[in-house]
Amino acid sequence: MTDLSDLPPVRSGRGVPAWPGVPLLVALALWAYAMRHTDVSRLDDYGLVSALHPAFWAGLAVLTTGFWFTVRDPRRPAAWSAAYVLGLLVMERATQAVLYPTPLYAWGWKHEAVIDHLLTAGGLQTADQVGDMAVYDQWPGFFAAQAALQRLLGVDSVAMYMAWWPLVSSLMLLLPLLLIYRTFTEDRRLIWTAVWLFYVANWVGQDYFSPQSVAYALHVGVLAVVLRRFGRSAVRRGRPRQAVWTVVLTVLIVTIVISHQLTPGMLVVCLLALCLSRRYRDWVPVVTTVVIFLAWCLTAALPFLSAAMPDMIRSIGDVGANVETGYGATPTGTGAIATSWAARLLSGSVLLLAAVGVLRQRVLRHRAWPLLLVAAAPLPMFAASSYGSEMIFRVLLFMLPGAAFFAAAALLPKVRTLAADAAAQQAGNRQAGNRQAGNRQSGGSSMARRWGIGTWVPLAALLGGTLAFVPAYSGKDRINYFPPQEVALVRQLFDQAPDGSLVVAANRNYPDAYASYWSVDHYWFLDDARSHVDKIVRHPAATLADDMAGVERPGRAYFLLTQGQLANSEMNGQLDKAQLDRIRKSVAASPRFRLVAENSAGWLYVLKRSEGAER
Repeated sequence: MTDLSDLPPVRSGRGVPAWPGVPLLVALALWAYAMRHTDVSRLDDYGLVSALHPAFWAGLAVLTTGFWFTVRDPRRPAAWSAAYVLGLLVMERATQAVLYPTPLYAWGWKHEAVIDHLLTAGGLQTADQVGDMAVYDQWPGFFAAQAALQRLLGVDSVAMYMAWWPLVSSLMLLLPLLLIYRTFTEDRRLIWTAVWLFYVANWVGQDYFSPQSVAYALHVGVLAVVLRRFGRSAVRRGRPRQAVWTVVLTVLIVTIVISHQLTPGMLVVCLLALCLSRRYRDWVPVVTTVVIFLAWCLTAALPFLSAAMPDMIRSIGDVGANVETGYGATPTGTGAIATSWAARLLSGSVLLLAAVGVLRQRVLRHRAWPLLLVAAAPLPMFAASSYGSEMIFRVLLFMLPGAAFFAAAALLPKVRTLAADAAAQQAGNRQAGNRQAGNRQSGGSSMARRWGIGTWVPLAALLGGTLAFVPAYSGKDRINYFPPQEVALVRQLFDQAPDGSLVVAANRNYPDAYASYWSVDHYWFLDDARSHVDKIVRHPAATLADDMAGVERPGRAYFLLTQGQLANSEMNGQLDKAQLDRIRKSVAASPRFRLVAENSAGWLYVLKRSEGAER
């Protein structure tokens, strides 16, 4: 299963000039300069896109161009391509960690709260406490591992390294991706271009501090083991080793199953798809996955699934829920719409290139048929569940390893195989031999063709995709970034809130929104029925005070409005700035509320106790 390009592989790096390192060093220097001259204190609706210094964009263009000319040059060892990919990961995944003083994403802060509960309480909530956090309580693998890592490192909180998790989780994917691609080709151009496109097209954002990030890396690792060690040829060569690889697979699968609820399902459909190929008729991987998955669902995860199953069954076949728009689900404003379209065009372009690669590269279509099956396998999941209107993004994510491979094939010259050459010679196909000889004799003309349209058009496509990653990945940073003042305000709230308190906010998009979730209740009024939201807009202070009046002593009722909530509400088509300002001013003017704290990132009020309650 070896596919080789018409360019011979490099046998040694000796004597190769070091100029490929020049664009890489220039790009990283421009990136470092941009990091020192980018101000993120005032993000607009374009997120990080408009805040970045122009040197960043220049550096990304230099990096992409240097990679393309290096990876196509047969004189360059693969180490240079690897260096460029690592440079890409630094510019893509480390930029936010360098620029922002606090970790991104409300969901990442939510996971930090789960780990804090695990460390302070010595365990998660039990089956009789199933609630909003049940999905974490029933799949605790990631959180238990992070709690152990936090203690091992001796840090006060995982927030100390949360910001760097996108870079770490992306690096975790590199080895399994290389193993998968090397299963089907030894053409280093195809391998490294596929890796580049994978990282460029992976804008979905599931690389943040989350169970999904680790489960996905393990998912790709399982596919690498199965593709390399469970094919018919591999089994014939080393049957005694299959027991060892089965143990390795079992460990990986168990880790996935106890950490994330969706990834095992995706793994099952991918392994089932592989069984459609004659090369992978070994049922051990898929049976092992199904047995472990069902065992967990019928034991530890049963309380959650029993409560959620009716809604899950009703959502089967509801494809419209995956592309639903409307209140709270519609990008609003020029920046939000533009970045949303950048993401769609990026994914659409990669999938279109993958289709072109499948049609154009007949050799790969045959040799890499199992990888094509793996790429198509997640599509039925689109109709299986809406997964909170996020299934479309997860399907794209799980299609990506295969789609990136064939998309890279569309950008490169056609490939041939050693087996095809040997068969032609054995059959005495003189015409094929003459054609190959002619190709060898026309090195000069072939070099000219390589630097013609076949070079510049693919480079333009690669450059466009690489630049589009930034708005697709970082275009919503006005929502996802919480300045230190907002973090301080929220922490002041939870430092003083007694057990049994209630926190009322517009939505859950603020840091530490789930701090003390085991002892403090939350009410996010924009999640309520639209009729009640309209009532709050008409009579803000009175309606909110009535909603908050049932808190018993010693608990208190707090109203919190922050910069992150405002951004999320505006950019997702909920309430606009004028409406939220009206709510805040009404609460500020009401005698029933008292201002507790405020800063440039938000306001915190407490509902005053009635005279009877005070007595």
